[in-house]
Amino acid sequence: MNRFSTPWGELDLTRFPEDPRDLLRAWDAADDYLLRHLAESGTDLSGTVAVVGDRWGALATALAAHHPVQIGDSHLGRRATLANLARNHPGQADRVTLLTTRDTPPDRVDVLLVRVPKSLALLEDQLHRLAPAVHRDTVIVATGMVTEIHTSTLKLFEAILGPTRTSLAVRKARLVHTTPDPGLARTPSPWPLRYALPEDIGAASGRTVTNHAGVFCAERLDIGTRFLLRHLPRRGGPETVVDLGCGNGVVGTAAALANPAAELLFLDESYQAVASAEETFRANLGPDAPARFEVGDGMADVAPGSVDLVLNNPPFHTHQALTDATAWRMFTGARRALRPGGELWVVGNRHLGYHVKLKRLFGNCRTVASDPKFVLLRAVRT
Repeated sequence: MNRFSTPWGELDLTRFPEDPRDLLRAWDAADDYLLRHLAESGTDLSGTVAVVGDRWGALATALAAHHPVQIGDSHLGRRATLANLARNHPGQADRVTLLTTRDTPPDRVDVLLVRVPKSLALLEDQLHRLAPAVHRDTVIVATGMVTEIHTSTLKLFEAILGPTRTSLAVRKARLVHTTPDPGLARTPSPWPLRYALPEDIGAASGRTVTNHAGVFCAERLDIGTRFLLRHLPRRGGPETVVDLGCGNGVVGTAAALANPAAELLFLDESYQAVASAEETFRANLGPDAPARFEVGDGMADVAPGSVDLVLNNPPFHTHQALTDATAWRMFTGARRALRPGGELWVVGNRHLGYHVKLKRLFGNCRTVASDPKFVLLRAVRT
């Protein structure tokens, strides 16, 4: 539990999933700087307040009395927001409207607050989507740590919304102030992007991939996934296959192309990723191919013993923090969901040492393939 002192009161905040061993806070100096600026400047919050990219709900929870609209891409962030609202404003969680990045934004925004995301593409797409709701008197303030705000960040605000300046740094955080320019030409978002896969990756060679903004490695096939695709298991017959942390869905799509009898489940905590996976899969397998597309907390909602094969290229960071907590949750969730004899295939950088974790969890782990950078591991549920 993190105690966060704000101009709107003391808040008890947690990340999601809640873990007493998690030492990372649910808020940081950038959240604090933005909230204090709003209070000290006397910003009028009586109109429609939109909060974009609020990581764990710190901003929405602090501003709940002003009925903000929170717009986010993270299912885990949404769960954290709901938990933090329930904890700090019992019975009043409906004060905050929760939208995903795939939902239609408000028609009018009077105060636009942006927590600068790691993905410049996601920021670009969201600013384009929100620009029609911005008017001459809209107050626009963004926040982030100094390592997150670059010249390219400022150029996006300026090109899409209007003249932009930054504040002085306070505790390694900055604010970005933009003055709306109604005269700017409205241009459509360049997202999603599509590209054809290379011809040397097996079943998915030459296929088209769809990438919505914010999806990992959206402009090209990342080398870890490429390594996995070159060594996909050759299986046949009816089976349930999970593309865990699916991103744009290329791995699950390749698995379905290799085994048309398989039923695919695509899972990710990003709404942008799951939308990408569905478009990628349908473009290559057709509208009737058996598949499900779900946003969630790893495999937490998958029935135990219901899965034959899990394919996974886990992330090793959350926002700016390097951590294997997400990978460990993926591995434990996969073991619970797999049938006896079911397999988990994991690709990762060699230095991450996933084989140690998998052997501890499954009691076995075999190296399927390796090169100087990556290793592909197979663990079997006994």
